[in-house]
Amino acid sequence: MTAPSPLIDRFARRITYLRLSVTDRCDLRCAYCMPERMEFLPKAEVLTLEELHRLSLHFIARGVRKIRLTGGEPLVRRDMIDLVRALGRKLGDGLDELTMTTNGTRLAEFADDLAVAGVKRINVSLDTLDRQAFAKLSRRDMLPQVLEGIAAAKAAGLKVKINAVALKDINEAELPSLIEWAHGAGHDMTLIEVMPLGEIEGDRFDHYLPLDAVRRDLEKRWTLTDSTASSGGPARYVDIAETGGRLGFITPLTSNFCAGCNRVRVTATGQLYMCLGGEGRVDLRAALRSDDPDGALSECFARAMGEKQERHSFVIDKPGGAPAVSRHMSTTGG
Repeated sequence: MTAPSPLIDRFARRITYLRLSVTDRCDLRCAYCMPERMEFLPKAEVLTLEELHRLSLHFIARGVRKIRLTGGEPLVRRDMIDLVRALGRKLGDGLDELTMTTNGTRLAEFADDLAVAGVKRINVSLDTLDRQAFAKLSRRDMLPQVLEGIAAAKAAGLKVKINAVALKDINEAELPSLIEWAHGAGHDMTLIEVMPLGEIEGDRFDHYLPLDAVRRDLEKRWTLTDSTASSGGPARYVDIAETGGRLGFITPLTSNFCAGCNRVRVTATGQLYMCLGGEGRVDLRAALRSDDPDGALSECFARAMGEKQERHSFVIDKPGGAPAVSRHMSTTGG
């Protein structure tokens, strides 16, 4: 039998990285991400863990070497660790890396299980170390749980990278101390520009902070040297001599990184989005539940590779501007 062909889009980019959302639900309500009264998907619309596993195996067979589990918050899903264990058995057998992005609130409970299942590193979203600011930004007073989770992950042997959204007049002044804290604890860190996804109660323009300006400010304080390091995603890294750590920049607005895109995203409902910044999608759930899942998925993959756009076009250039896409990040998968 002929081995399944790799996933290659019309711009000759090979897809080796799947960001797989397991839920749109989250136990935080970060103001830049979603409204306080977020309407989550009916559970009946969400793929079962078995379906998520089967879908992952299809992607691995087509050349995906890295899977990142996302949400919402992936660890709020019941029996989530069963999926991690099942996918972990593919490590070294088609899969090079299994990782996760989490807000850290439940990490203390699951860090050991993640490590045993084969997860080597995780990303933890953390925008501030100030408890009051954290509670205001996330609308939940859960910073102690997050810090406990990060400590538990480190103790379990997981490599932790801290992700922080850079927000003007919110955490802008704290970014250097946040970087120092992360590097001092042995964690890499990545800064991310706020992305215009979904309607929120505020105006993202008010808090949009271009990372080229952040880098210029950091260079007045420290020695930043461009690094060739890569985590397989969109971040571009520098090494900071004074802190001894690595800092990444994800710049969807100020410096487009799409030329080397190797990623696709699948939502918890099985919708394959070829680009975070586009509305184009392919329904993998319908294919999975059809009479001929293998054939239907093959057709879906071919369509997706033919429709994957060359680049996104995020813009935050005026007050009151509409989001680039209507769906929230938690719906797509972080």
